[in-house]
Amino acid sequence: MRLLAGVLILPLLLSSPSAAATRLKDLVTLQGVRDNQLIGYGLVVGLAGTGDRRQTVFSAQSLTNLLQRMGLAVPPTALQVKNTAAVMVTSVLPPYAQPGSRIDATVAAIGDASSLQGGILLMTGLMGADGQVYAVAQGPAVVGGFIAGGGGNVAVVNHPTVGRLPNGAIIERASPSTTISNDLRLQLRQADFTTAARIVDILNKRFGSISHAENADVIAIAIPAEFQKNTAAFVAEVERLTVEPDHPDKIVVNERTGTIVMGKDVHIAPVAIMHGTLSVEIQTTFDVSQPGALSGGNTQVTPQVAVGVKQQPTHNLILKEGATVEELVRGLTAIGSTARDITAILQNLKSAGALDAELEVI
Repeated sequence: MRLLAGVLILPLLLSSPSAAATRLKDLVTLQGVRDNQLIGYGLVVGLAGTGDRRQTVFSAQSLTNLLQRMGLAVPPTALQVKNTAAVMVTSVLPPYAQPGSRIDATVAAIGDASSLQGGILLMTGLMGADGQVYAVAQGPAVVGGFIAGGGGNVAVVNHPTVGRLPNGAIIERASPSTTISNDLRLQLRQADFTTAARIVDILNKRFGSISHAENADVIAIAIPAEFQKNTAAFVAEVERLTVEPDHPDKIVVNERTGTIVMGKDVHIAPVAIMHGTLSVEIQTTFDVSQPGALSGGNTQVTPQVAVGVKQQPTHNLILKEGATVEELVRGLTAIGSTARDITAILQNLKSAGALDAELEVI
């Protein structure tokens, strides 16, 4: 429903009697089964003069150390590193990843290189939080931007100092993941007691009394005897079950864009809203007073200040018992509220205790 320019109010599923059921796969995750972030330090070479300059000392030192390991002794001061850039390499190790698999990696310049376009990342070990190397990245970097020109006339498109290596890292060590034995624990993506209770009911109806909710976030499940030797099939069966999640009543207001989003279950208590607009405009103009010829006077600049006050009539809106979001939207539209006005009205309704929902301003 479009309210005014810059304001969008979405009463979610106003006409639907209940929310659609959602797969457990989209609501929960297996506790301990998670991604792991990897990081490493490396060198990108082969740049066409867009690499680090002499002000970036560590790139020359890194290149010197690399050449020494290859049997070449070169002092750092003798290197011209304009075709080399020092970068940080990051990646994400998925759960249950095995050695030999490939994952994507991202490189980002940490010195004063102007572009990584056309560069190749040299072999770089990617470490986890425990300091162990889990993957090794190497290969050409794909950059989605470029820089052109020189001197004071330079054109930059997108971000040329960040590149990506699709399948550019090879996993060398298995991902640390939880082993499923006789039981497992589900973790809700958004903790909620009602949703957790509904999930327990669905699981117990399907497999018997095998689960219970430990809190609003964790559900413990004992794997049935018939699935003890095939836990993957049991997890797949659990993920296919559907449940209707419960969501708290919330109104989200974005003051920067004037967007307001409301849920269908938001209720307004009986309340009267009066709203008017008072605007004060002050304008200053400067007049030049020019003396006559041969009068001996001086030219003077005199400010002229004009103050204008404009006040619009107050608009009234009365909401009765059981008012819905749709009625609130129509009422605010009728009194011609702007994005700033609606935000102020909602905040005042919340302060007055007439808004039975959480108000979040972002």
